[in-house]
Amino acid sequence: MDTSENTEISQDELFEHHKFVASKGQEPLRVDKFLMNFIENATRNKIQQAAKQGHIWVNDTIVKQNYKVKAGDEVKVLFEHPPYEFLLTPEDIPLDIVYEDETLLVVNKPAGMVVHPGHGNYSGTLINALVHHFDNLPKNSSERPGLVHRIDKDTSGLLVIAKTEAAMTHLAKQFFEKSSEREYLALVWGNLQEEEGTVEGHIARNPKNRLQMIVFPDGDQGKEAVTHYKVVERLGYITLVSCRLETGRTHQIRVHMKHIGHTLFNDERYGGNKILKGTTFTKYKQFVENAFKILPRQALHAKTLGFKHPKTGEFMRFNSELPEDMVSCIDKWRNYTKHSE
Repeated sequence: MDTSENTEISQDELFEHHKFVASKGQEPLRVDKFLMNFIENATRNKIQQAAKQGHIWVNDTIVKQNYKVKAGDEVKVLFEHPPYEFLLTPEDIPLDIVYEDETLLVVNKPAGMVVHPGHGNYSGTLINALVHHFDNLPKNSSERPGLVHRIDKDTSGLLVIAKTEAAMTHLAKQFFEKSSEREYLALVWGNLQEEEGTVEGHIARNPKNRLQMIVFPDGDQGKEAVTHYKVVERLGYITLVSCRLETGRTHQIRVHMKHIGHTLFNDERYGGNKILKGTTFTKYKQFVENAFKILPRQALHAKTLGFKHPKTGEFMRFNSELPEDMVSCIDKWRNYTKHSE
């Protein structure tokens, strides 16, 4: 096959490159299914289109979508999307601003909003909203305007945004040095044995599923991660917990709670969208499925955010109320628990 035309297209028009090496334990698996496990928000159709266009390589050879990936294979795929600067299009999206001055602002992000543009989410993000409402926001090390830290798409809650270069540097240092305060509320499966505790364990990407993070307790891989948790309310088969972050790793609370056997309620990526605790009664199954509909995301809210103001040095602490979907789900479990006693 003559690949010169495809190579030229990849250099000029294809901006999203992914490369993965199949782990030693990889069972033979179609390359389109393999890539679905590794690329967030990639549709099967988009991967199949890439295969038809000759944009999937295994060990530097173009393959079709039904190629079976084996242990040790190096898989590369190229997708078309606009260069990053075109993803920073200002969009008139309302912001829930909790606090603002000339140096920074604190926003309350709704569940479902992506923080910054990326694969499969090229518009409607918090960044698109920020560049519409504010001019000349400083860029972080990843060229993202105003962004000091981030939370997952389906996590709701507080974020601080820097409006000046000095604020960006000062705030980023606080997060790096673990002097900022971040508390989350989470609904988790199961009834925790202890009233409070600490989860420690390095976090890195799961070599068998790149969309997940996992804990490496021995610290031989990944980055240090520490989460302190405390029971807020016991609701029978689930528990409302407060989680205070000492570090800020990708999916940290979701991964740490799963690691100790208490996956977040309705966390699809980590298996919390299945009935993990409770009875086999049909009525209970219907109850849980209705609870999933009320709260169609992982039950996680960034409730409290604290930091020193970059200009005044004053320690500022902000709190946000639990969103309606989590409140409704908690009320539903309260009623269920009350009537089950």
